[in-house]
Amino acid sequence: MSVITTIEDLRVLAQKRVPRMFYDYADSGSWTESTYKANETDFQKIKFRQRVAVNLEGRTTRSQMIGQNVAMPVAIAPTGLTGMQHANGEILAARAAKDFGIPFTLSTMSICSIEAVSAGTQGHPFWFQLYVMKDRAFIESLIDRAKAAKCSALVLTLDLQILGQRHKDLKNGLSAPPKLTIANIINMMTKPRWCLGMLGTKHREFGNIVGHVKGVDDMGSLSDWTAKQFDPALNWDDVEWVKKKWGGKLILKGIQDTEDARLAVNSGADALIVSNHGGRQLDGAESSIESLPRIVDAVGSQIEVHMDGGVRSGQDVLKAVALGAKGTYIGRSFLYGLGAMGQAGVSKALQLIHNELDLTMAFCGKTAIDQVDSSILLPGTFPK
Repeated sequence: MSVITTIEDLRVLAQKRVPRMFYDYADSGSWTESTYKANETDFQKIKFRQRVAVNLEGRTTRSQMIGQNVAMPVAIAPTGLTGMQHANGEILAARAAKDFGIPFTLSTMSICSIEAVSAGTQGHPFWFQLYVMKDRAFIESLIDRAKAAKCSALVLTLDLQILGQRHKDLKNGLSAPPKLTIANIINMMTKPRWCLGMLGTKHREFGNIVGHVKGVDDMGSLSDWTAKQFDPALNWDDVEWVKKKWGGKLILKGIQDTEDARLAVNSGADALIVSNHGGRQLDGAESSIESLPRIVDAVGSQIEVHMDGGVRSGQDVLKAVALGAKGTYIGRSFLYGLGAMGQAGVSKALQLIHNELDLTMAFCGKTAIDQVDSSILLPGTFPK
């Protein structure tokens, strides 16, 4: 194996090692994928100001997100089906995040359950992402389970009331575990490392749901349930209900518009995430990095503003921080590492991002991430 120096190296390796339907699930957007691509490419337009002859000793990327200490302003984003990129994927990613000193966020649609991740990290606190579904009793039980696991923040996703159309998933017949069609069997035969891992784990279904919902005891009934359960009627009254029920730190994910950002402030949430769901919902929407400065200007003095979408390097993290983000989230970047090499791959992804963040910050003449603002960027190259 060649030396891994970028997230792209991990992506190439993951593509070789992960079955097509699960690799495609992670590495795709909705419709034409224009927003998915813009999330990455719009970062490239932003240019740094290089500074010299500055004392660069004693550098630190340490910061805080919602009052919690972080080794760098990066968290692992909630991603569904993580445990299908690699056996026990959520547990392994959570361990890597714990060792590095950043937050891990577990998706409602994870393969490993809240309880399995908590046990797998010896009770280390992590964040839990919640979808609002029509079955409110189930939502209440999820919140109670997150409390019991001592989750230190709840991330409420607001931009998936209905599901965006992702062509690759339809063509691949995405399911977890995968349907044993001839095409899938042939493809999985070329991924022996993945297959051996899956044979050695009991975590192959949606662990937060199967066995926890009345009438959902297997994957056949689950697909029907999820199709009917995502709640198109979700509104700000539901956010208030969740906030009261949870009672802890609340982060609202999926904000792209300043009007919604103001409503997020009014809801009393602790932070919002500027996000277009990785380009997986509304294709043709603005990239997250383009939206970020406008939302920071509108509400950044009243609520902590985070962002996700397109973060593939430490340079991307630094650009987001320079434009006012107090935290960033990586989804695909850690999934590529996980699919490529399991827990070691996630750790490698975090090391790559941290090294780039540290060095780029230094080249811009800063020694602490909390000193960074838009003055490190070349005027005229970044959105305002």
